[in-house]
Amino acid sequence: MDMEELLSERIKNTPPSFIRSILKTAVDPEIISFAGGLPNPISFPETSLLHSMERIVKKYGSKCFQYSITAGLPELREYIAKRYNTKFGLNLSLDNILITTGSQQALDLIGKVFLNENDEVILENPSYLGAIQAFSQYKPKFYQIELKENGMDLEQLKLNLNNKIKFIYTIPNFQNPTGLSYSKQIREDMANLLKDKNTVLIEDDPYGDLQFEGSRLPYIGAGKLKNSIILGTFSKTVTPGMRIGFVISENKEIIRNLSVAKEASDLHSNIFSQYLIWDYLINNDIEEHISKIKTLYKKQSSAMLNAMAQYFPKDVKYTTPQGGMFLWVTLPENISAMKMFPKALEKKVVYVPGDPFYIGRKDVNAMRLNYTNADCQTIDEGIKRLGMLLKEKI
Repeated sequence: MDMEELLSERIKNTPPSFIRSILKTAVDPEIISFAGGLPNPISFPETSLLHSMERIVKKYGSKCFQYSITAGLPELREYIAKRYNTKFGLNLSLDNILITTGSQQALDLIGKVFLNENDEVILENPSYLGAIQAFSQYKPKFYQIELKENGMDLEQLKLNLNNKIKFIYTIPNFQNPTGLSYSKQIREDMANLLKDKNTVLIEDDPYGDLQFEGSRLPYIGAGKLKNSIILGTFSKTVTPGMRIGFVISENKEIIRNLSVAKEASDLHSNIFSQYLIWDYLINNDIEEHISKIKTLYKKQSSAMLNAMAQYFPKDVKYTTPQGGMFLWVTLPENISAMKMFPKALEKKVVYVPGDPFYIGRKDVNAMRLNYTNADCQTIDEGIKRLGMLLKEKI
C-alpha cells in the first residue's frame, strides 16, 4: 500500500519538529543539551501543587473529573482577566479568555480559523519553529520580516502591509529563538501602522513574566487594536506538563470562532489541570514564585554569557537577553550550524541549528541555545565543548 497516496496535503506540508528529533537523540545522560525549551524543574512548585491537588479533590470532587465547557474553567478565566487588567490597564472579562491545551494549540486554532490556502501571513525573521509548523499545515504564503535588535524592521513591515495580510505573528518579549525584545517606540509605531488595517495581530507571550529587571512594557495591540490577540501560558511559570495556555482578545468574535474550532478539536482542555492551577494561584503568591524563577534564570543566563566570552572565538556573535529562556548565536557566514551538529553530538553537546526558524533557508550560520535547563557548572562545561568545536571549524 502506498501511504503517500493516503496522506493529506496538509500533513505532507507540515515539517516535523527538529527539536523533538534532537530530544530523541539526546537521551545519553552524558550529553549536555542546550536544545529544548525546557523550564528548570527546580522551578516547579511541587509541594504547593500537591496541597492544591488534595484540596480540589476534596472540595470539588467529581467536577474535577467530569466533562467541562470548551472556553475553560470560569474561575481561572476570571483570574487571568483580572491579572491582565491590573498589570496592563486592560478591560477584560472572562468572556475575553479561552483556555487552550498549551499555547501550541492556540497557534493551531488560529491557523484553522483564519487561514485558507495561499492566505498571506507575516512572521519575524527568524520566528518560533512551533508557529511555523502549526501554520504550515494550512499552506499560507509567508513573509518573514527582519528582526532587529529592538524589534521588527518597520520599513519592511510597511512594504509588506501592501499585501492582503491575514495576520502578523510576533513574540515581542524575549523572542524565541533570539531572546530579543521590542522597544517601546517600535511597539507604538507598529500599533499606528496597524490601526486602520483589517489584519489580526498576534502577540505570543510565554516569556514576558520572566523579565530579569525593570518594569513590563505595554503590548503592541492589546487595548489599542480591535483585532489583537495575546497568547499566554502557565508552562513557564507553574509547570509545562499540565499544558494550560490561554488566548486573550478584546474582540469576542475572535474568541467565539476560536472556541468553535477548539470544540471540534478536543471539546475542552484538561479540567483537572485547570482546577489545579487555579487553586494554586489563589492560595500562593505567584509573583514571589516568579521572582525566584527570574533570579535563577538570570544567574544561568549570566553563566552562559560569561562562558561564551571565555571559550568562543571572537568572531562569533550572540545576543544578551534581558529575560526569557534563550539566546541566539551567529557564526561566521561560511559555517552551517546544521552541518556542524553531528560533530557537536560527538562532543556530547547539542543545540538547535538556525534552519527550522526560517522559511526556505538552509545551512544557516546561527543556532539557538537554551540556558534554563542546566546548572551553571554544566552550562560552563557545555559551552567549553561548543567553543572547542567552533575553534576547530573557524
